[in-house]
Formats: sequence, structure tokens, C-alpha cells
Amino acid sequence: MSSAPNHRTVNVTERESSKPVSAVSLAGHVKQVLGHVKIENLIAGLSGGVVSTMVLHPLDLVKIRFAVSDGLDLRPKYSGIMHCMKSVWQQEGLRGLYQGVTPNIWGAGASWGLYFFFYNAIKGYTKEGRQTELTATEHLVSAAEAGIITLTITNPIWVTKTRLVLQYNADPSSKQYKGMVDALIKIYRYEGVAGLYKGYVPGLFGTSHGALQFMAYEELKRDYNKYRKAPSDAKLSAWEYITMAALSKIFAVATTYPYQVVRARLQDQHNTYNGVIDVVRRTWRNEGAIGFYKGIIPNVIRVTPACCITFVVYENVSRYLLGKS
Repeated sequence: MSSAPNHRTVNVTERESSKPVSAVSLAGHVKQVLGHVKIENLIAGLSGGVVSTMVLHPLDLVKIRFAVSDGLDLRPKYSGIMHCMKSVWQQEGLRGLYQGVTPNIWGAGASWGLYFFFYNAIKGYTKEGRQTELTATEHLVSAAEAGIITLTITNPIWVTKTRLVLQYNADPSSKQYKGMVDALIKIYRYEGVAGLYKGYVPGLFGTSHGALQFMAYEELKRDYNKYRKAPSDAKLSAWEYITMAALSKIFAVATTYPYQVVRARLQDQHNTYNGVIDVVRRTWRNEGAIGFYKGIIPNVIRVTPACCITFVVYENVSRYLLGKS
């Protein structure tokens, strides 16, 4: 993602000092990217993330509990998705199924909002001055860059959500964390900034998930519109958006799921690992390849409709806010 700098400006700068060249160039690139920022994309993405999270949070709770099920005695034993949900319901009621929902709403809303916000800005910058469509690789790179920025901002929220979801005791008075703010404060107090950024490294690998998903989604939309001889950004029906979103999400999940298991285990307060390599080694040694895919079924069941809801809400809200037909 680069554009040719103004040679006159660069030459003048170089005569003065070789060091500021990169700073001036970087500032110029950032300014150009910011020129493509649209608050409508942030609002539309946030709306989609919040709606889908509110509907499907219980499945997210199930997915995380399965992902960290490494045989420790303190963990409840579940025989399947419905058994897990039923057990939590019997012990803690609806409140139990929605443990960690506050940081999940904040995290999902912020993540989707910021992701669409940065992704569309980077896309606009990349396409600036061009008549041709972006390639699949350019979509991939734009989505990856947006993902890294978004993860850096939101990782503390995801650590908090994981900790809240993994509180197994039904008695609220004996739980380690009382809520999102309490968890953030305690994690920072006892573990520092490093605690808030546990799982960040596998999260960086996880940006490939979003990148692959957005690449597939953009290519599917473009090819479909080309097939029906319509403009590449033509509006689709809700069912068409759902189909594109579902196919792209399933493709991304199947490709990148193991990083989510590694990340959840690093963020888990009931076990201690010495980093990503340690998680990978111990998971492989104790559970084999299947250990890296624990929780994938509830994850697919959760994220596919979540993705569909998010994208349908995003596409319609953004079009409304941007005044597109």
C-alpha cells in the first residue's frame, strides 16, 4: 500500500536531513488515509456487531468453555453444546448464559465498527486515482492492516470477556471479577499491561481470519454482480448478503480456527503458559491435533449467523447513512 511521493518535496527534505524523510512520508500517507475516513462506516459496523452479539452471546460462552477444556478438575464437564447451555442455565439461569456479555458487546461493537472504519479508509486510499477494481490480494492486505489496528485497540476488552466467561462458580459473591470494569482494574493491577495484552500475538495471526473473510466476501460480491451484469457495488438483497457472508465466514473459520484456541488458553486465568509456543506444545502433547479444534462446532454455529447479521445490518445501515440507494 504505497504511493509515489512528491519528488521535489523529498529532495528538499533530503538536503536538510535524511531522517525526516520517512516521518514526512509516513505523515503524508496517514493524512491521505484519514481523508477516506467515514464515520458512517464506524456507526454501521458498530450497529451490526452489537445486534449480533446480543442475539448470540450464549453460543460464544459455550465456544470459549469448550476451547479451554484441557482436563483440569476445576472445569465443568460438558457432553455437547446443549448440555453445556442446559447446565449453565440450571446453575445460574439466563444471567449465567450472558456472563461476559458487557465486554463482548463493547468488544464486538468496537471491533466491527473500527474494522469497517479502517478497512474502508485503507481501501479508499489504495484505490485513490485508479479506475480499476482492487485485486483479491489488495483486499486481503487492506483487511489485514485494518485487523491489526483494531486488535491493538480492543485486545484488553477481549481478555476481560474471556475471564468473565470462565468464572464457573454460580455464587456471585465468590467470583473473582464482579464485572467488566472490575476485571479491567484487577487485571491491570495484578498483571500490568502485559495481562491486558495476553493473547495479542495469536490475535495478530488471527487477523488473517478477518483478512481471508473480507477478501472472500468482496470477491464473491464482485463476481456475483459481474455475473448479473450489475455494478460491483450494487445493492443486494438481504438473502444475497447473508449467502456471501456465510460462505466467506465458513471459509475463514475452517482456515484459521486453531489460533482462537491458543488465544483463549493464554487468556484463561485457571492455567499458566509461558507463551504461544508453550500452549501449542502442551496442547499437541496432551490432546493431539483435535485439541486445536475444540469448540469449533459451537463457534461455526455462532459466528456464521453472527457474521450474517452483522453484514446485513452493516450494508443496510451504511447505505442509509451514506445516502446510497
